[in-house]
Amino acid sequence: MQSTSVASPRVFEGLDRTAAAVLVLLCACWGLNQVAIKVANTAISPGLQAGLRSVGGSALVLVWAHARGIRLEWRDGTLGYGLLAGLLFAAEFFLIYAGLDLTTAARGVLFLYTSPFVVALGAHFLLPGDRLTRTKLAGLIVAFVGLMTAFVDGLRLPTARELTGDLMCFAAAALWGATTLLIKGTPLACARPEMILLYQLGVSAVALPLVSLLLGEPGIVALDGVALLSLAYQIVVVAFASYVAWFWLVTRYPASRLAAFSFLTPVFGVALGGLLLQEPVSLALLLAVTLIGAGIYLVNRPAPEHGPA
Repeated sequence: MQSTSVASPRVFEGLDRTAAAVLVLLCACWGLNQVAIKVANTAISPGLQAGLRSVGGSALVLVWAHARGIRLEWRDGTLGYGLLAGLLFAAEFFLIYAGLDLTTAARGVLFLYTSPFVVALGAHFLLPGDRLTRTKLAGLIVAFVGLMTAFVDGLRLPTARELTGDLMCFAAAALWGATTLLIKGTPLACARPEMILLYQLGVSAVALPLVSLLLGEPGIVALDGVALLSLAYQIVVVAFASYVAWFWLVTRYPASRLAAFSFLTPVFGVALGGLLLQEPVSLALLLAVTLIGAGIYLVNRPAPEHGPA
């Protein structure tokens, strides 16, 4: 098989219009993924559902690489980092699914999307050229306030059960950010996006079904066409296509600038939930989108900054 691996991808200092457009599309895909997970949860246990997604996604990555003549090289110094990324990925999704079973969706989303702060702070200390400036920090805060605005109706003092779920979602956010930093700051940054994804999907494809079994989940309860379509969407569009695109972006653009766009994902989830599941959507969503857009602009503002925050 012919190798099409790249020794060192071109790295950009900021986001161009193509990258921004791809990021918005990815956030829309991930927002719809929240709806797909909720629909499929009625037929497949959450842990097993996440595992099946990884199994299917791994198979598609292998088929894609074979069809395009891409050599998936693991003897290039990335194996240890790749396995670690896979373990972080599996643990992240276990915590997300388990946490959302204990707390409300609104609370879980807010804690999960503290991840951009983890990325920005970690990048400041670990990634040369990706400093946390005052403007970036202000942008992250504005975007997070926008996110809170979208979910303000679902916030209140937590019960002990919800607090446990909140902490699990916050831990998942830390793992999500750590995975991004690991990929950006190690030899994985020079690996093929397909190989980066295969490390994570492959490890989680083994780990998540085992965790589901150990937790005593009922597994597949009652499959129907809608549940199968929802699972297929998670496998083909999210676990395969969107993640390949995301890891391609991670290896080429500043991590903190990419992470800021993730605030759009839950907003898309709310909007699509209202459109497809007739869930309530308030006017606060419009204000949330405005604030998140302003925050993303501040994080990605091209004007040079002087001195970290």
